[in-house]
Amino acid sequence: MKNNKSLGQHWLKDRLMLEAIVNAAELKKDSVVLEIGPGLGTLTSELLRQAKQVIAVEFDEALASKLSGQFPGKDLTVHHGDILSFDLETLPKNYSAVANVPYYITSKIVQALLTATNKPKIAVLLVQKEVAQRIAATPGDMSMLALSAQVYAKTSLGVEVDRSYFTPPPEVDSQVIVLKTRQEPLIAINEQADFFRIARAGFGEKRKKLRSSLSGGLHISKPEVDEILTAVGIPPEARAQELSIEQWHQLTDYIVKRKPSSAS
Repeated sequence: MKNNKSLGQHWLKDRLMLEAIVNAAELKKDSVVLEIGPGLGTLTSELLRQAKQVIAVEFDEALASKLSGQFPGKDLTVHHGDILSFDLETLPKNYSAVANVPYYITSKIVQALLTATNKPKIAVLLVQKEVAQRIAATPGDMSMLALSAQVYAKTSLGVEVDRSYFTPPPEVDSQVIVLKTRQEPLIAINEQADFFRIARAGFGEKRKKLRSSLSGGLHISKPEVDEILTAVGIPPEARAQELSIEQWHQLTDYIVKRKPSSAS
């Protein structure tokens, strides 16, 4: 079947690569898997071999209707629709999510899965290699994407997939990102709004030092920002990408607890 370029469709058919992706999900015979964008069903086939049930959500109506009858005797349910509108509450607890994700909606899918009330216990996503590495970054290379994922999940990198394995080949290589959701997020739910507001301010101007970006983003004078950073043990010359989640947490806690008259 011809791919739909507007949906970012690139078919992966190499059996060893498909097996490596599914193996990263550590499935058992009773596992229930949410597959996002099953396409031609090549990954679906491997998932059905290792898991009890696959619930697939496919945006392309023609592909969704074709996939439904492709695996007789297997426990496969195909939903035609947008994964970002799909009700994850309908899935059983502790389901797994596996997908070859269209590059253009990777961050939205990661956010939807990790902030859902009914989160997957593990998500194994084949994404653009650069994006996978950004999600799994450590202090020194952190970003809002890394923070947003790592607050909710332990991240690790899986197999790399060269662009030549796809039909048609995309312009970049891919890599698996493995997200094992935490029982409790690193930042409490009632603190998340402030945490992400302050982090977004810090990352708002990537080329600037933290003192400048926080000053502009939070409407606090630079001397006050210097005072805040010093109080929590962060050098005023630091940049946003150098901070750990714990440092962002300490920074948020200090800013929120300051006198209302001196904070914006």
